[in-house]
Amino acid sequence: MKRILITGANRGLGLELTRQYLERGDQVFAASRQPDAATELQELQAQYPDHLFPVTLDVTDEASINAAHAAVRAKTDGLEILINNAGIYPGASADEPTNQRLGQLTGQGAIHVMQTNALGPILVSQQFLDLLQNGVKARILSLSSGLGSLTWKSSGDPYHYSASKAALNMYMRSLAAEVGHYGIISVLVDPGWVRTGMGGSGATLPPSDSARGIIRIADQLHTEENGSFLTWQGQPVPW
Repeated sequence: MKRILITGANRGLGLELTRQYLERGDQVFAASRQPDAATELQELQAQYPDHLFPVTLDVTDEASINAAHAAVRAKTDGLEILINNAGIYPGASADEPTNQRLGQLTGQGAIHVMQTNALGPILVSQQFLDLLQNGVKARILSLSSGLGSLTWKSSGDPYHYSASKAALNMYMRSLAAEVGHYGIISVLVDPGWVRTGMGGSGATLPPSDSARGIIRIADQLHTEENGSFLTWQGQPVPW
């Protein structure tokens, strides 16, 4: 049984990852900003009361990150897997302002996206490093995007989202260089265009397939892959 922390576990891909890990018997710390309001997460907890532990976590709030660490630490002395899944894409839904196009860009909009998608994951990883060091063959998987690839980038919009994922890539590439000394493997994963609230109904990939691929990557990672950027199918993504 692996001990797993998943951020943004209340919906979409994070919820599907939680479900699949529970189905195979693992212990999941499912983190979200308002777990008490996460209906589907509560249903899973009722089904797996001994394996699912909802955790309150806002990745943009350092006090919340510290409190989440204390809550998880009270339940376990180690983690095998951390999945940095929580993220935002302003404009993903029709009723949400985007501010990611040229002419609409604002500094505050950039800060909000960057704080959630790039700073949040590195601060969470830093805070939970002690538990990962106590885990068995610990892994950190941070969900990036092909839009964060400088090589693949061929459009303007979305400016902030793309920049935040490129920044996340650098943070996690830097992290890999250090945590590798502890035997921890850290990689970035492009989950694909997933049919979720963020990806939209026109997305080509069901969450179940993407989650299954991400879990397979976590299970099969080798030391030489530390610091790599992969698709959900395990193929290399150019930086």
